[in-house]
Amino acid sequence: MKRWVFLIIAIVTAVSASRLAQAQSLNFGSGDTPIEIDADNGIEWQQDGLVFVARGNARAIRGDVSVLADELRAYYRQTNDGSTEIWRLDAIGTVRIKSAEGTAYGDKALYDVDNSILTITGKNLKLVSGEDWLTATDQLEYWETKQMAVARGNAAAKRADKKLNANVLAAYFHKNKEGETGIYRIDAFDDVKIKTAKDEATSDRGIYNVESGIATLTGSVKIIRDNNVLNGCSADVDLNSGVSRLHSCATGSGRVKGSFRPTKKPRK
Repeated sequence: MKRWVFLIIAIVTAVSASRLAQAQSLNFGSGDTPIEIDADNGIEWQQDGLVFVARGNARAIRGDVSVLADELRAYYRQTNDGSTEIWRLDAIGTVRIKSAEGTAYGDKALYDVDNSILTITGKNLKLVSGEDWLTATDQLEYWETKQMAVARGNAAAKRADKKLNANVLAAYFHKNKEGETGIYRIDAFDDVKIKTAKDEATSDRGIYNVESGIATLTGSVKIIRDNNVLNGCSADVDLNSGVSRLHSCATGSGRVKGSFRPTKKPRK
């Protein structure tokens, strides 16, 4: 989980001239680290449209981060002091955003510099970093000012034998005492499913505390292990220890229900 944030921040850094550290916009003519762009079919400067277009295996490199696509479009505008600044960057076709921490994949990526929002869309949306991956069918987003990443549409997060699914996953970041940025919480909305090597749990909503390893589930909770089923209104599932605690409902009978089926031994 922790590596995702470094990959996402690296992506934003590549297209926004280190806004996370210096709060300034992308400008090809300034910044501590230059941005290098190349393409097989050349770079076109459309002055009337205020856009640079790079086509054919286009690549933009800033530091150890690369944005690759069939086509890159950088939209700029004039500032009051007479300089120019990029307000939007589009990557179109076979998009790959690479850093030392991992790679993001999609068909199209758009970075809105003014609102600090990165959106990746297309088929086979995927964010891969080491043993961690995040996927979605609709889009992946990173909201820089909110320090939040969102996966929409059949969203899934996985590490080793632990898997979290939902219609929408929202991951939140903060800095630890050592000053390192990492994911500390993931919110899951609608058709939530958590799967480990032993258990499968479903609910309407879930909150996963990455640091403690505990997922809190609410709404139509069901926990399944082997042939055993538990039903309740809320539950705490410890993904590290494998211990699940089901809680009673505040209304109705308030009782937790379970169905336990003994496993039949095969006849000799």
